[in-house]
Amino acid sequence: MSVGPQEIINPYDCYMTTTRFCLVRHGETDWNAARRLQGYTDIPLNARGFSQAIQIAKILKNSNFQFDVLYTSDLQRAKQTANAIEGLYAVSAITHSSLKERHLGALQGLTINEAPLLEPELWEIHLSRDIHHELRGGESILQFANRIKTALGDIQEKHAGKTILVVSHGGALDMMYRIASNQALDAERVVAVPNASLNWISYDGSNWKVDGWADTSHLDGLALDNLDL
Repeated sequence: MSVGPQEIINPYDCYMTTTRFCLVRHGETDWNAARRLQGYTDIPLNARGFSQAIQIAKILKNSNFQFDVLYTSDLQRAKQTANAIEGLYAVSAITHSSLKERHLGALQGLTINEAPLLEPELWEIHLSRDIHHELRGGESILQFANRIKTALGDIQEKHAGKTILVVSHGGALDMMYRIASNQALDAERVVAVPNASLNWISYDGSNWKVDGWADTSHLDGLALDNLDL
């Protein structure tokens, strides 16, 4: 499901009581390129990531997309992506720590090739989507889901009926997709969340809905998908 740039001009005009979310995954980092699990680790954007952030800001601005408030995770890769939007729109992002990525415990810092060798048991648990396991010092899927659900709900209540731009992370956005589509927490991931993608969900006062997903048509070249989180 993809929303093209020609549709970025508020796709929700006919739903004035609906709270609209445009969800942006941060631009690429060196750890993304190395297929290294980041989690809470505060990794900056690489050169490609900064370029992607500018491309996001430009397509939103050039399409006359208007939003009421901008939120970002407190990790620098998200804040640096949001900064490009701040510059073009002359707004200030609100930093929300609960929008950060899942804490992956002992798996953080390992590549997807290293993890099965160095932490085989944890890696199998991770792939099985055991929703209660904290990956030795990390955050369980259930804890993560509750954190994201609470953050999303708090933001929606504070800005009901508004259009909200959120810059966050692959795992966090996948969790928002699950919330909006009622996908089970232990179910296999069914959507991609590429770096610097635009994704759309909404809340009509009763139900969440996915309106568009994984749009990267504004980017020069391919974007990396999120790792299996």
